[in-house]
Amino acid sequence: MYAVIEAGGKQYMVYQGTRLKVEKLPVQEGQTVELKPILIGKDGGEIRLQTGKVIAEVIKHGKGKKVIVFKFRSKKNYKRWRGHRQPFTELLIKEIKEE
Repeated sequence: MYAVIEAGGKQYMVYQGTRLKVEKLPVQEGQTVELKPILIGKDGGEIRLQTGKVIAEVIKHGKGKKVIVFKFRSKKNYKRWRGHRQPFTELLIKEIKEE
C-alpha cells in the first residue's frame, strides 16, 4: 500500500517505513504527525482519493546543504555572494490507514 501526501507545497509518494525530508513542521522531535493523503493506492491497482490518513513520526529537524547564490554584473564592479540553508523535518512513515 502507498499514499501520495502533500507537505510544504510538494507531493511525495510514501510507503510504510519510508524516511523523507519535508519542509520544516512545527512539531517536536519524537512526536507523531497525522498527514492527509491526496490519494491512497493498493498493490492490486485500486486507488482512492482523499480517504484515510498517514501517521508519521518526527525523527529530527535540521538544515540542508548550503546553496550559494552569486550575482555578477560585468564591467560594473558588482559581485554579491549569498548562502542559504533550507530547514527541514525528517519523517518516518509509521502507517497508512484507509477509511
